[in-house]
Amino acid sequence: MLFKVKIEPDAVEDIQGALLWYDKQQEGLGKKLFIEIKSCIKLLKSNPFYHVRYDRVRCLPLKRFPFMLHFSINESEKLVIIRAMFNTYRDVKTWEQRKPKY
Repeated sequence: MLFKVKIEPDAVEDIQGALLWYDKQQEGLGKKLFIEIKSCIKLLKSNPFYHVRYDRVRCLPLKRFPFMLHFSINESEKLVIIRAMFNTYRDVKTWEQRKPKY
């Protein structure tokens, strides 16, 4: 059973910002990050049950880049909601300010 994936606007901004930053560092590096993000989204469609990190928010680390996708699952609707993509070097308090209220 496949899940649908919804990316919230804040997460889209996180992703776009990271892609732009990596492209400025080295041409083509943003594209490599994008390919890895797409791979993670494909994984989430087939098996989103990664460990819960904050309340009901789960995290999936990227393999080659220092980021984690923060997401939640609506099992009844078969929906994965990507809430953020944070650099693992950032202060956890940044997530605390943005995490959703349930």
